[in-house]
Amino acid sequence: MQLRSCGTALVTPFHQDGSIDESALRNLVAWQIESGIDFLVPCGTTGETPTLTHDEWLHVIDTTIEVAAGRVPIVAGATSNSTRDAVEKAKEVAARPGVDAILTASPYYNKPTQEGQYRHFKAIAEAVPEKAIILYNVPGRTGANIEPQTLARLAEVPNIVGVKEASGNMTQIAEAINAVPATFLVFSGDDAVTLPIIALGGVGIISVASNEIPHEMATMTRAALNNDWATARSIHRKYLALMQANFIESNPLPVKAVLAMMGKIEENYRLPLLPMRRDTRSKLQKIASEAGLIAKPEHATPQAVEFYIYENWAAGPHKIVLHRSTCGQCNQGKGRPAGHDANHSRWHGPYATLSAGREAAHAMTGILIRSECKCV
Repeated sequence: MQLRSCGTALVTPFHQDGSIDESALRNLVAWQIESGIDFLVPCGTTGETPTLTHDEWLHVIDTTIEVAAGRVPIVAGATSNSTRDAVEKAKEVAARPGVDAILTASPYYNKPTQEGQYRHFKAIAEAVPEKAIILYNVPGRTGANIEPQTLARLAEVPNIVGVKEASGNMTQIAEAINAVPATFLVFSGDDAVTLPIIALGGVGIISVASNEIPHEMATMTRAALNNDWATARSIHRKYLALMQANFIESNPLPVKAVLAMMGKIEENYRLPLLPMRRDTRSKLQKIASEAGLIAKPEHATPQAVEFYIYENWAAGPHKIVLHRSTCGQCNQGKGRPAGHDANHSRWHGPYATLSAGREAAHAMTGILIRSECKCV
């Protein structure tokens, strides 16, 4: 087994009722492999693993193994903030035929010391000496950072073979790469900084964006590893906005939203995650369309704008206000709000143009005071 280049941190597709969408999962895994991805990582953060039951966790891993059928390595996620539970999970997943390595993150919420993390990971590795262990440093989620000197100590454990570095601290990542042996595998945990990490000596990326663009991410990573920086940079420039957009809201909200736009999965999550906000979804859709992943939305035919005069005696003294038909303040269907008493108010129009509305308003200004809504 050679772990390097680009591996996908797989999403877990759900049906609307919250159950696992096995058909979508199978199709996603098959498409990933056919697109040239180098390895697969089921049940990581992107897979919403904290919301999976124990049986579902194993089922997602088993399904991934079955569809992959030995064509690419499988790195199974197995994390707990209890060392005893983490050891048991590692043993259980290590016994699955087809699991090539285990990805395990720092204990979350506990905020252990460096020595506590060292002993935690060492206990896991010693419990499954036959399996390669890849550590996952993501302090933004766990509250615990694996410092370079701690990583160097852990690299001395025979079957701890690498780390997914998602600290976001390039200085620390550079120090970590210099602190560990040359054979120790350092993967980027952030798509956007894959190239600088490879330039420092990293061996690839465990990617979120490769859920959407597996061929492109794998090609970019291989090109960088082969010193074809022109190709790598070209792909990076084209898809950088997409890589960054996958974190405009909590991962995996954006990547699942794009996959749904692409028709790969249904866009369903489990609480506490909720669908993206409308404003960020609109930005994401624009980025996905510009990246060529979905069709650009057709431009809607502009709605004809008409103008109305609202004569409101109750506002007195007698007052008229000029409105657009699309006015957000008064619109209840062509600019006519409901609930006005005909004995105290009256609408005039429609007028096809603003100037026509103004002329009509001017003609009425004898005993009436004329004004215009902000919509005009």
